[in-house]
Amino acid sequence: MTNSFVVGIDLGTSSVKAVLVDGAARVRAWAESPLPLFVPRAGWSEQNPEDWWSATIEVLRELVTNHPAEFGRVAGLALSGQMHGATFLDSGGSPLRPAILWNDGRSIAECREITRLVGFEQLLHTVGNPALEGFTAPKLLWVRRHEPEIFSRTASVLLPKDFVNMRLTGVYSTEPSDASGTLLFDISRGIWSEEVLTALDLDARLLPSLRGSSEVVGHLTGPAAAATGLAKGLPVTSGGADNACAALAAGVVAPGTILVSIGTSGTVLSPELRPAVEPLGRLHTFCHVLDGCWYGMGVVLSAGGSLRWFRDVVMAGATYEAIAREASSAPAGSDGLVFLPYLSGERTPHADAQARGVFFGLSLGHGRAHLSRAVLEGITFALRDSLDLLRETGLRAAVVRATGGGAASAFWMQLLADVFNLPVAAMPAEGGPAYGAALLAGRGVGLFPRLEELAPAAAGMPPVVSPDPARAEIYDRLYRRYRSLYPALADRFKDAEAVGP
Repeated sequence: MTNSFVVGIDLGTSSVKAVLVDGAARVRAWAESPLPLFVPRAGWSEQNPEDWWSATIEVLRELVTNHPAEFGRVAGLALSGQMHGATFLDSGGSPLRPAILWNDGRSIAECREITRLVGFEQLLHTVGNPALEGFTAPKLLWVRRHEPEIFSRTASVLLPKDFVNMRLTGVYSTEPSDASGTLLFDISRGIWSEEVLTALDLDARLLPSLRGSSEVVGHLTGPAAAATGLAKGLPVTSGGADNACAALAAGVVAPGTILVSIGTSGTVLSPELRPAVEPLGRLHTFCHVLDGCWYGMGVVLSAGGSLRWFRDVVMAGATYEAIAREASSAPAGSDGLVFLPYLSGERTPHADAQARGVFFGLSLGHGRAHLSRAVLEGITFALRDSLDLLRETGLRAAVVRATGGGAASAFWMQLLADVFNLPVAAMPAEGGPAYGAALLAGRGVGLFPRLEELAPAAAGMPPVVSPDPARAEIYDRLYRRYRSLYPALADRFKDAEAVGP
């Protein structure tokens, strides 16, 4: 088996990535294909599941074409994927409508209904999370209420990576790390919650079977093999949610370790040996991809998403590197300019789908460099919100491990160290969720039998960026101003929603 390879695929929001990993857990090649995102109305977010499948075929075919010898020895495959998305399928497995994504905020009324029917305390006790718009269950209720004809034809609902797994194997299944983001999964017992399903009048037959994250769930069908260029019968492992796979890839598998991921969204997470739910539900509690492990996590809905908006709308498509260079020419604190990155609402700590982005303190003395720096600072302040909540639960970490597109920016990593006032290590760009999925594939086929030992060794520890004490002090003061803005504006956000079209 040491001469074998495994493939990991990450179905993200902006792209599908794939990595080829050898028997020594080293990345040998990777490929990426972009994904379109559709926003039919303000606060809505959708993708076409067929685009996921097309992009998966594209990255696999690219790797097969460029590395034919290695792909002759591929022993297994697994996916990671964006969480929470609801893919409504008919009895033949075809999508009935675009998938509703994790950053979609249309289901405010349905979240209130879920809280009323199940109860806030019961939700925290059973599924580990309050009812929030991003989760899967509110999307089911929204479609049932607003698109009854679609719902009546729905035979199954799959999460994004599980839809691709179904296309690869013909098997309808999921695993705990993704299931725990649906609001329908008992995170302590590891089963679909009959109590929640009954309270919401949802048929359990809509949901897929449950398997382990590193368990082989099926094998590549003939049509999938012909489409991808892989061998028919290739074992496919369940895989895991993107954040859990990213944590595995970075070696964040034990209490006291911490991962910051900066992609379209931003997350801060730390593993736990029991499902320790934050009493007010401000942090998420999800299952890890390792047995007997959970993690607490905070989410910024528009992290890289805010930066992409700023690039496209304000900076006329400038590169992210150019934005970082411009930001570096402004002083720390952006001369008092503060940005709230709530372009898609916010998850942690406010859980407010109606929150919106704000530049506060803008004056004639501010230029593009100030705007650029304020955007990056505001996103990082939002990440600190999650870190501070984790600290309140008892987290003590010496170093932050960072992953995602934001980790490729030296300026952003220094900013992260300064705002967190903690050393930061940027994990290799070829790692991330796709690499974590490859490790799960390796475990599934016996190539990597002990992930708990392998993951930290494989990830290693890259050079650490230390915080600058003077800038850390500046950011402590500005962060207090940042924290004061949401409470002052919360009612105004609701007013703005009310006067919209």
